[in-house]
Amino acid sequence: MTDPVVHLRAGGTSVVVVADAERLPRIIHWGADLGEVDAAALAIAARPAIGDSAVTYPQPVPVVAQLSEGWLGRPGVVGSSSGTRWAPLFRDARYTLDGMALRCEAVDSEYKLALLVELELLPTGLVRQRATLTNAGDAAYRVDALEVALPVPSHADEVLDFTGRWALERVPQRRSFHVGSWTRESRGGKPGLENTMLMIGGERGFGFRSGTVWGVHLAWSGNQVLAAERTPADTRRLSGSELLLPDEIVLGSGESYSTPWLYGSWGDGLDAMAARFHEQRRAEHPLSPRPVILNTWEAVYFRHDLDTLIALAERGAAMGAERFVLDDGWFTGRRDDTSSLGDWTVDSTVWPEGLEPLVARVRELGMQFGLWFEPEMINLDSELAREHPEWVFDAGHGAGLPSRHQHVLDLGHEDAYAHVFGLVSELVGRLSIDYIKWDHNRYLLDAGHTPDGRPGVHRQVEQLYRFMRELRGAHPGLEIESCASGGGRIDLGVMRYADRVWPSDCNDPHERLEIQRWTGLLLPPEVQGTHIGAEVSHTTHRSHPLDYRAEKAIWGHLGVEVNLLEADEAQLAALAGWVAFHKTHRELLHSGTVVRADLADASLRLEGVVARDSSAALYAFSVVERGATWPPGRVRLPGLAPGTLYRVEAVFPDVRVAHLPPWFETGVTLSGRALGTVGVEAPSLDPDRSVLLHAVAVPDA
Repeated sequence: MTDPVVHLRAGGTSVVVVADAERLPRIIHWGADLGEVDAAALAIAARPAIGDSAVTYPQPVPVVAQLSEGWLGRPGVVGSSSGTRWAPLFRDARYTLDGMALRCEAVDSEYKLALLVELELLPTGLVRQRATLTNAGDAAYRVDALEVALPVPSHADEVLDFTGRWALERVPQRRSFHVGSWTRESRGGKPGLENTMLMIGGERGFGFRSGTVWGVHLAWSGNQVLAAERTPADTRRLSGSELLLPDEIVLGSGESYSTPWLYGSWGDGLDAMAARFHEQRRAEHPLSPRPVILNTWEAVYFRHDLDTLIALAERGAAMGAERFVLDDGWFTGRRDDTSSLGDWTVDSTVWPEGLEPLVARVRELGMQFGLWFEPEMINLDSELAREHPEWVFDAGHGAGLPSRHQHVLDLGHEDAYAHVFGLVSELVGRLSIDYIKWDHNRYLLDAGHTPDGRPGVHRQVEQLYRFMRELRGAHPGLEIESCASGGGRIDLGVMRYADRVWPSDCNDPHERLEIQRWTGLLLPPEVQGTHIGAEVSHTTHRSHPLDYRAEKAIWGHLGVEVNLLEADEAQLAALAGWVAFHKTHRELLHSGTVVRADLADASLRLEGVVARDSSAALYAFSVVERGATWPPGRVRLPGLAPGTLYRVEAVFPDVRVAHLPPWFETGVTLSGRALGTVGVEAPSLDPDRSVLLHAVAVPDA
């Protein structure tokens, strides 16, 4: 390839890369499609004035930054050979372009290191990149960090990331894009409940529908770091990498280490940024219609017996459930959460005939069968731990602190991997299990691989991916849910093998509205598990009516976690009505474009899904707290085709409000432009209440 400036274009995105033979690739533009443009002239126009020091002038963002080139910010490569080879300088770059995929191979001849940088623009407009470092020398090379970055322009003046905790995941937090580095690290062996998921830079005041934003996500299910960095020369960038533990990656001669893919999406507003992630997921992993789930956890917890669970399945099938999932408590000795993890055999005292009678009845009722596992975990009070204590992670101080009474099974031991894989796979095959709810409840605090106690987190993540990949290969059609104390492992790494995530252990609809909203910046609705929980939430102890609980659950992959055996006929009929409503709109909900209105009043929410052909839309208007002003006034319906007429009607099955606007009685017909600009008068609702609005395109007369 001879052109020193490369212009990649796809999906409404342009990436312009300086790709000369002397240096690693540098990006001068990532964002809006530039159309036909003289990329070389653009590079000249964007070149800064240079003073007497290469260190102090602005420079195009290097994909992999090097100290030896004057970069004083976060380094791209950190490592050494016992204190030597610590300041690499990669030159003699060779570039190849294959469609929208650019590869750069460069070497440091003095250090005998080679670096491969891959940058790819996907058809959806997502960009992704990764780097591979190879040790061509004789001495071992310890890799402490290998990080890639994407640029954002100087008008990206705010940073949005997320924090969280158990049952309250993905809480947004904003800050100014100050000079320096804002880093978010996850060190618990999985992204974690507090993980930011995305690092986003954008124009000041950006929202869902306005302001240009750029966001990055690391497709990795282990330790990681995301950073937003601004230099004194006003170069701004977003970067990410695996966060490596000491001596976790030591390259012998000829060995290589590759970073996870760093994905980047941009858009005019957060909705547009999210849409690229959604489109990519749907293109790579098309799904059949998502079956409505009946999950046993909040219905029976550990109290398993055949008659009760068959009765629950029968009521679930009558309600419209299509998949029955038996949660924790089915295996040997498991009466509570203090024992038996790792002993993945059916408890013969509870199930004297095995799980076969339950599975047979579930299938007679026309439902699929799913089962809960936690393959990476172990209780010290288990037969497996007693037989193989060397399979428990130990960094040199014993098994370490328990969390939820459990520890981590070191899948880096091939015998441990084979043992647990064999148990799980045998049961999946024998029962023809359709679905696994795969849990992961403990952080990897002391993940030392025995017998030497060296860090085992990177290897554990690789083994997780292998386990899921081989299990699905052995059992075609098997689906897997990624659950980790709720939303502790939501990333595009695990989503190569998982069909669903569990965003939170909290089914409280007040909290779920926000958790699902922000999780939706990365994942489309159909892969988010959204369940109708009990009237009184077991995590927050708030009480909500069925209609509000159900409305907040229909937007994703619907499930029911209510104890149907305690429900009366009216409650069962209401649940069946909501399940039927979801099925009626399931194709729209699971294929359309997610939209969220930017409302000035923080006590209000309006969001929905618009069909890809703009023929229909479903919105939820919600009140989440008492507002300082009242009534709420008009709300605009985003995402509709401006020139199309729509009939809008309220379809909430049981609206109990003090004041309904007049149009609720008969509906209203307006253009998409009018509905998106003027809007409709909203009803006066009490807090934690909502109304569903259905918009359908009016055929031409």
